[in-house]
Amino acid sequence: MKEVDLGKFDNSWYKPGSFIKRFFWHVISNIFINSTLPFPIKIKIFFLRLFGARIGHNITIKPSVNIKYPWFLTIKDNVWIGENVWIDNFVDVIICENVCISQGALLLTGNHDYSKKTFDLIPGKITIENGAWVGAKTVVCPGVTIESHAVLTVGSVATKNLSAYSVFQGNPAIFLRVRKILD
Repeated sequence: MKEVDLGKFDNSWYKPGSFIKRFFWHVISNIFINSTLPFPIKIKIFFLRLFGARIGHNITIKPSVNIKYPWFLTIKDNVWIGENVWIDNFVDVIICENVCISQGALLLTGNHDYSKKTFDLIPGKITIENGAWVGAKTVVCPGVTIESHAVLTVGSVATKNLSAYSVFQGNPAIFLRVRKILD
């Protein structure tokens, strides 16, 4: 039986940005974004845009949010991102309008090919469409699209696309019911 050999792991093909860009983002992020200090949203948005994030209007970013690479991040209008959210975006994460990402959610765009001896990196874009809600302490896996107005309930894990106007729960998340939005 073959064994994994992490000594042969090689993701040199992956180029997320220059060392200097990543270094300065790490410093700025730890001071202003991934910090418990209550910096004004305008300062957070300024630095995110400075580093290449595409940010809309009326955005809330709570304290202690970890964003790996802002140049792979799009946040449209009327978005709320809660405390301790981790956007681990090796590739694009697109958060559309009127989306809520609750406390402690993990958006993970990278995984590894466990079937290969070299444990290769497998990146996958995440898209969260209009009106969706990513509940507290959830995990959204690489390559997942959360369609319009879908809900991922507390503590659930999205390993595949979640259909529009549906509520999903569990690990892995399964369809629970239709989401009805009242006036």
